Amino acid sequence: MKLIGSCCLAAALVLVAGCGKKTAPASGPAPQAAVPAFHVDAATAGSIAGTIRYTGKRPARKAIDMSSEPACVIARKGNAYDESLVAAPNGALANAFVYVKSGLEGKRFDPPSTPVTIDQAGCWFQPHVLGIQTGQQLQVVNSDPVTHNIHPMAHINREWNHSQGAGDAPLERKFLKPEIMVRVKCNIHSWMHAYIGVTDNPYFAVTGADGSFTIANLPPGTYTVEVWQESLGTQDEQVTVTPQSRTQLNVTFKGK
Repeated sequence: MKLIGSCCLAAALVLVAGCGKKTAPASGPAPQAAVPAFHVDAATAGSIAGTIRYTGKRPARKAIDMSSEPACVIARKGNAYDESLVAAPNGALANAFVYVKSGLEGKRFDPPSTPVTIDQAGCWFQPHVLGIQTGQQLQVVNSDPVTHNIHPMAHINREWNHSQGAGDAPLERKFLKPEIMVRVKCNIHSWMHAYIGVTDNPYFAVTGADGSFTIANLPPGTYTVEVWQESLGTQDEQVTVTPQSRTQLNVTFKGK
């Protein structure tokens, strides 16, 4: 009984002391509310379209030797050629990554629900250059009868590598931060590599064999558009998009 009484007295003293003392406010900034997702007004949205070209001497096609992996030779069903600079006879430049670099500050865009797929087919990454939005699902597929090891060598995002055998289920990963560009390699087949452009907005495109691109559904504004090419570097251009306009942007890389 004396022990219980002592405990009760101690608890009462603690309560009294607590009532007479003010609690210090928590230090640090107050948490900020999340920025709501921006939705483009389709009635005023415009677009940027154009062609990326190359004026230098076209490099000779460099064949890729896959003889160290006979299964790859069979899976390829033909010769493979280096894709670091693919230009048509008229200069049209393929595999250039075009994206809105600045001008969208303060706007947040929900990632698309549709995944972006990179396939390992014929012991080759397909496509060679692709774009994805932060938070969007990347789906990695192996269509080959051999094992691959996909290795995105990110510097801003988390670097990872994962083996994927023939018939394995697709891998699913996400990039959480913008990064231009993430080089991808296969740790098993040294000739396999690709590039992924990660942006925090949906405004990017990769040029096709004709060098053309289109970036659609842009809100009116003035933007810096960057064009990246694996062997030629980058070029920045300022573009103003007015309501319901189709702004033309043609960029030329000059070779040596």
